[in-house]
Amino acid sequence: QVRLVESGGGLVQAGGSLRLSCAASGRTDSNYAIGWFRQAPGKEREFVAGISRGGGSTSYADSVKGRSTISRDNAKNTAYLQMNSLKPEDTAIYYCSASLLYGISTRSQFYDYWGQGTQVTVSS
Repeated sequence: QVRLVESGGGLVQAGGSLRLSCAASGRTDSNYAIGWFRQAPGKEREFVAGISRGGGSTSYADSVKGRSTISRDNAKNTAYLQMNSLKPEDTAIYYCSASLLYGISTRSQFYDYWGQGTQVTVSS
């Protein structure tokens, strides 16, 4: 089992930045691809960004491409999502997830473990 705990969310003005963290514990000896998803009220959960097991490959949703950077520090069992130039439409609960896949999937059903989420609110 892997436990994921997100942190770093909060209230920020449009144009601001936040860095979300995802700390993993438990069976972290297995390598996992990490995905960040978000869910806004009344909307489906959507893929935001993903990073491969070793960190060599990344993927971003078009909505955040160029404004966000996903990274990971395997020595610390922690992944990060740096978000810049935030917009009100980025407001959502952000979830960290871990997948046993070798690649990066944009589909939530391929992720095996999920954190509880952290709220990001961007005011206009």
